[in-house]
Amino acid sequence: MTDRPDPRERERPVLDMTPEGEFRETPEPSAMDRFLARTGGIAMLVLFVAGGLLLAAVAILAIGLLLPVAIVAGLVMAVSIWWRRRRLRRAGLDPNSIFFVVRR
Repeated sequence: MTDRPDPRERERPVLDMTPEGEFRETPEPSAMDRFLARTGGIAMLVLFVAGGLLLAAVAILAIGLLLPVAIVAGLVMAVSIWWRRRRLRRAGLDPNSIFFVVRR
């Protein structure tokens, strides 16, 4: 073996810690670290706002698609009941004496 020092020895960081496991001095964040932290926070805020807007758009789209279906179903139901009452009146029966029973 040679007596040359291992080149990886110089690359290893030195951790100066107390016996309790805390660092003796905190490293100062670099300008790039502060910039990335600030930019990351802004990006997260933009993400949440965009997600909220997307959720609202999907809700509006669902209402826009389901509302006409509900209106048409209500009209079909109203016409069906109106037609039955009309037929009962023509038959000479009182349409108010008929009850709808729903069994589950």
